[in-house]
Amino acid sequence: VVKNLLIINGLFYLATISFQSAFGIDLDNILGLHYFQSDLFSPYQFVTYMFLHANFSHILMNMFALWMFGYLLENVWGSKRFLTYYVVTGIGAALVQTFVNWLDISSIQTAAQAYSANPTLDGFVLFVRQHYPQYYEAEGTVKTFITQWSLAKQGPGFASQSLEYVSQLIKLQMDVPTIGASGAVYGILLAFGMMFPNMLVYVYFLFPIKAKWIVILYGALELFSGFSNNPNDNVAHFAHLGGMVFGFFLI
Repeated sequence: VVKNLLIINGLFYLATISFQSAFGIDLDNILGLHYFQSDLFSPYQFVTYMFLHANFSHILMNMFALWMFGYLLENVWGSKRFLTYYVVTGIGAALVQTFVNWLDISSIQTAAQAYSANPTLDGFVLFVRQHYPQYYEAEGTVKTFITQWSLAKQGPGFASQSLEYVSQLIKLQMDVPTIGASGAVYGILLAFGMMFPNMLVYVYFLFPIKAKWIVILYGALELFSGFSNNPNDNVAHFAHLGGMVFGFFLI
């Protein structure tokens, strides 16, 4: 199973590059996991997202971890049980990530409804700074619009245009796909730490650390990173934690 998963992930990675360059088809939009209110969402994405990767380093790290920790688990559990574990933790990671996105996006939609009742420049600036600081701080269309509105506060159309920007920002957030096998890989990491807690793992091939401490360290880092809420992170930390949580209960 580990060998076949490595092959399948590699084929999906090559297909992603080939379809984009040859046909202009973005497989991330088709097979990546989108928010359930997005026009791009389909239920099958809860499975297909885990076979896509953003770049070579992304797939290299995930597949290396899958091979490093997965082969021993498959030998102990058997292929069928290992595959079940891999798929369940991958889907579980997607469910947790979707739930976290729902908490975030639903609160933003509530704030957007409140703003639409009284669209003002100060209200728009506050909304963008609170929910989309990456667009407020970076040079771009939103920042240019704020500057133009501040120079002509009584200008016609700014309020209605700001409502359109709010709608576009929420849609843009919903259309960002989650991709990667990391949720299932973190589930495998947890399983390895639980099944072989005292086995030494050489971090960077140099530093020996017991598996149980690596699991605790990575779990703590993901929890901290998830709650730090860095908008420029582009890492689904709660998907990683979701894979570990579902793996724990499954074991």
